[in-house]
Amino acid sequence: TDMNNQSSVTEFRLLGLSSFPEIQPLLFMTFLLIYLLTLAGNFSICLAIRADTTLHTPMYFFLVNLSLLDISYSSVTLPNMLVKLVAKIKSLSFSSCMAQMYFLISFAGSESLLLALMAYDRYMAICRPLHYATIMNRRTCLCSATAIWIGGFVYSMIHTSFIARLPFCGPNEINHFFCEIPPLIKLACTDTYLNEVLVFLLSGAVGGSCFLVVSTSYTCILATIMKIHSAQGRRKTFSTCASHLLTVLLFYGPGFFTYLRPSTSYSMNTGKVVSVFYTGVTPMLNPMIYSLRNKDVQVAFRKAMGRSGK
Repeated sequence: TDMNNQSSVTEFRLLGLSSFPEIQPLLFMTFLLIYLLTLAGNFSICLAIRADTTLHTPMYFFLVNLSLLDISYSSVTLPNMLVKLVAKIKSLSFSSCMAQMYFLISFAGSESLLLALMAYDRYMAICRPLHYATIMNRRTCLCSATAIWIGGFVYSMIHTSFIARLPFCGPNEINHFFCEIPPLIKLACTDTYLNEVLVFLLSGAVGGSCFLVVSTSYTCILATIMKIHSAQGRRKTFSTCASHLLTVLLFYGPGFFTYLRPSTSYSMNTGKVVSVFYTGVTPMLNPMIYSLRNKDVQVAFRKAMGRSGK
């Protein structure tokens, strides 16, 4: 059966970030700036790494993938939100809502897996340097990146298929600026306990296992760094990991807050603020974090700018 036939609701009305019309222009300008900075920063990272052959290493290959994922999942939500801030029409069809949710969860799931892989890459480089080149070879990196992108889409398919099967018989107003699982579950006109348990278990299994890989990797990395005799050596080694650690905290924090908590404690207004953070602010900040803390990326930027200026 067609999933639209299972529901009397054919479209959802997104209430957006704020119901006050006087601040809509300010919100539009703010999020337009965030989106443009996200695109400019992440594309710049990709171009700089592509242009500098010294950065054609596993660490920077994964960083390019991170930038592409940041561009992808901010593009799923922000352009649509910008249109709805200036347009009178606030509605979104049922199928468009499901598609938006599917792609958002896909890219976020892939990023969660990628951050774990990046942590493992740093563990291999710092704790097992003699085996690094053999294990983290070109083929391993390409296969790992492909598996991460596919894994995100499979993970999202499970989530989306269960949400799409829920009966929605009104009201159809989503107190949000995009289609996300918690507010959609609240609109379903049936008992959603099993769906909530599934969301918790799936998110916990993927997010929790990825966070465990990150935590274990960095525990080993810190133990190895402490064994380095020179303070300069310790500082240099840790500086290559600091930007990744900050990115991990910015990504996992809001994600765990949204998906790993009981629905009874979920506040729509708080949820919207947290969602702004991981769909807009974090993808915008990631290129700044990496370019500010990483001298190699700064040099690559200058080289790329030098070439474009000729």
